[in-house]
Amino acid sequence: MKSLKAVLLDVDGTLVDSNDAHAQAWSEVLERNGYPGTFEWVRELIGKGGDKLIPEITGLDEDSHEAKRIAKERSALFSRVYLPHLRGFPGVAALLQRLRAQGLELVVASSASEAELAPLLEACGALPFIRHKTSADDAEHSKPDADIVHVALRKAGCSPGEAVMLGDTPYDVQAAQKAGVPTVALRSGGHSDAALSGAIAIYDDVADLLANFETSVFALRN
Repeated sequence: MKSLKAVLLDVDGTLVDSNDAHAQAWSEVLERNGYPGTFEWVRELIGKGGDKLIPEITGLDEDSHEAKRIAKERSALFSRVYLPHLRGFPGVAALLQRLRAQGLELVVASSASEAELAPLLEACGALPFIRHKTSADDAEHSKPDADIVHVALRKAGCSPGEAVMLGDTPYDVQAAQKAGVPTVALRSGGHSDAALSGAIAIYDDVADLLANFETSVFALRN
């Protein structure tokens, strides 16, 4: 790895405790529309965008009118019922401040829509530390495709070897790997170490990473 210049940040499940809420909103809307999207099934897919999740569960084409209608209905439900109650994980602001103090550029690389992203970042106190944001609106395909990671790298102005992804799902790890970016993974998204095995390091959550910061790749970057 070259000298580290940027951290590409996932948000849901990494900075904000929101994966269950996303799964609940998806499963509720899918059931309402006659599709067998159980909470447990959907929960395993959180971290992928709707362009991946809807076809996988329903068999619908992502560009079909029905798929777009379901995605819009899910977004409205999530924003109205779940988003106002979400909070960041303990230690998020402190970790981001520490990363910035290391001289690292922080770039959001999320599969969330732009409309949902700003409230999520506000909920965890991340906005003062973020200069660039990349959402599902900036990429043709969501994670585990690498589109979002490539856009985030361009916004950071660095090469893959000068960045590290911080995420919580196998889809973060896979997307980053496809772009040539290593991942530090967090268990806070609910995935096992085996599922996150492509990561270069795994921590419980942002608080655990902060507590072990001095031995992390973010401190040992030169």
